[in-house]
Amino acid sequence: MSTTAQPPARTQMASEIAEQPAAARRTLDHLRPERERLRALFQGRRRVLLVARGSSDNAAIYARYLLEVSAGVPAALAAPSVATHYRARLDLDDTLVVSVSQSGSTAEIVETQEWARACGAATVSVSNVADSPLAAAADLALTTQAGPEVAVPATKTYLTQMVALGVLADALGPADSGIAADLGRVPDAVDGLLGQDVEPAAEALAGVERVIVSGRGFLLGTALETALKMEETCLRPVRGYSYADLRHGPISVVGDGVLAVLVAAAHGPLAEPMAELADDLRARGARVLGLGGTPAFGERCDVHLAGPDLPETVEPVASIVPAQMMIERLALRLGLDPDNPRGLNKVTQTDVGR
Repeated sequence: MSTTAQPPARTQMASEIAEQPAAARRTLDHLRPERERLRALFQGRRRVLLVARGSSDNAAIYARYLLEVSAGVPAALAAPSVATHYRARLDLDDTLVVSVSQSGSTAEIVETQEWARACGAATVSVSNVADSPLAAAADLALTTQAGPEVAVPATKTYLTQMVALGVLADALGPADSGIAADLGRVPDAVDGLLGQDVEPAAEALAGVERVIVSGRGFLLGTALETALKMEETCLRPVRGYSYADLRHGPISVVGDGVLAVLVAAAHGPLAEPMAELADDLRARGARVLGLGGTPAFGERCDVHLAGPDLPETVEPVASIVPAQMMIERLALRLGLDPDNPRGLNKVTQTDVGR
């Protein structure tokens, strides 16, 4: 497959990726003082329901793992259509509903938050716009400090959403969860990833038509976000799978001509299974592009990009950065404009049944 020469011009997407260490620091500084209010709002409630779409949904997947594993709070992902189309009436008196939207203006998410309040829930918004409809209607608004994001693909707004959701989990969990200290390491870890050479990964992706992406546990949201960004920015169909879903059938179609992008943790109980998956996929004829993981995992990949040196609980906040950089470079190799992907707008509106 032919590829185009990489132009030297710096894109807006690349500039916004580079702003992420500062954006993460600002967001932490701005939101840490809200922890006491979050605890008070959750008082007497026992579970969290996360409402989101698109990239925000991938951030919510990370939040679900963090809330349940580190904070000990049951959490689930909402189906907004239950509210906006089916108009079901649920008892949410024991629930904190967290609505996640970068713009805070997606009508479906705003309406779902209104529905949740009518069903008895306390509501928290996570958005990048302080005066957005979502923030204005929430009991407590967590406003990320990414600054204006011009490129259509969400980069710094996505990363700061995860920071905000980390602050939420820290507030709702036990005092000894360690989340706060681990979050404090994220900005420097992101900064350390920005100088990495991602051209070999972009070149590998440019030379194939069939790509799958997989991750597991805390890194599942990062894997799905990587697949989504590749589709949005590079106009290629890319399937994102959880490790378990890939193992339960779809792995049978993996063979010659497939490039598997595996997003792995450097620590935790799921690090070794991802290394074993890399071996299995290569044995089936696929090439493997690894993001993060252990040194043993990296050695088993055909192409490897280093991830952050962070605990598994906050690793996903930074692990998306090499993927963002790789995808921006891939778009340019394919002769595309990563700042303005065809057919996409900054604010996506879905049908809310009106």
